[in-house]
Amino acid sequence: MQDVPNIGVPIGKPVAHGGDLGRVRRRHPDAPQPWIDLSTGINPLPYPVAKLPADAWSRLPSHDAEQTLIAAAALRYRCQPGQLIAAPGTQALIQILPRLVPRSRVAIVGPTYAEHELNWRRHGHDVRVVADLEAADVVVVVNPDNPTGRLLPLQALRAVTARLLIVDEAFIDLMPNDASLAGELPDNAIVLRSFGKTYGLAGLRLGFAIAPTPLAARLRDELGPWAVSGPALSIGATALTDDTWLQAAAARLTGDARKLDALLVSAGFTVLGGTPLFRLASHPEVQEKVEDLAHHGIHVRAFADRPTCVRFGLPRGDGEFRRLSAALQVPQKVR
Repeated sequence: MQDVPNIGVPIGKPVAHGGDLGRVRRRHPDAPQPWIDLSTGINPLPYPVAKLPADAWSRLPSHDAEQTLIAAAALRYRCQPGQLIAAPGTQALIQILPRLVPRSRVAIVGPTYAEHELNWRRHGHDVRVVADLEAADVVVVVNPDNPTGRLLPLQALRAVTARLLIVDEAFIDLMPNDASLAGELPDNAIVLRSFGKTYGLAGLRLGFAIAPTPLAARLRDELGPWAVSGPALSIGATALTDDTWLQAAAARLTGDARKLDALLVSAGFTVLGGTPLFRLASHPEVQEKVEDLAHHGIHVRAFADRPTCVRFGLPRGDGEFRRLSAALQVPQKVR
């Protein structure tokens, strides 16, 4: 296998992310309001949060509340409670994991979510971004991939013989259960699961690692006490046990993703892939398209290392679909 060229992340240089709406607003102060932020892969219709007890805000997060959350997550992810670690978002885990491993040869299947490469390099590991699974001490896979949506089969992941296999499943919640490695975790694997993307509550900052028991204990020690806030413990435990909401969200998002694909194709884009929470498309004049959308108050995710590609999050309902259709100058009505 050969390295993928021209995708190294310089140490110390911030990684560009979606959701930077403040910056694009300053660049386009005359754009129509309100802005439509399609630059992230976050469910635009979030889980409905009930009013929380006052002590969820005023008391330190309790051990019992954390265990309730862990039990709910274990049922949702089909794993053992002892394998689960709750964290203030999966990003915190991505930054901790390279500290727990001696200097290693790390193969990251990509290009992909750049924070993985940045953090392993930051801690002195020998990092290569590779096109396919290959031998290394540590192998990192984002599955399904962000932003391509590529989904590697479990058979291929289980065949990885690295000392440590890290599978970032941030966007897997809306896929069949048998797409996840968490249900039958190999002894050399850690699975990362995000809460905020599927449930539309990214600001809550909640994520999980599913790891063999000894490594799970080390991660808990690194996170320290009270790593997850009281409100996050309460909201997460409720949402993760709500099968009805998740099934309805999956059906809606899958339908909206198909609708977005049709709209993009009508506007001259080629849809390259994605997940039910985002679509990756290409266009020969993508930079002009991104700027034109910004003039219309619509923010999408462009990529400096992929100059013909753009990622679209899902619009929130018919009104946002109509605005996007008008901005893309697609004549037919989007219903």
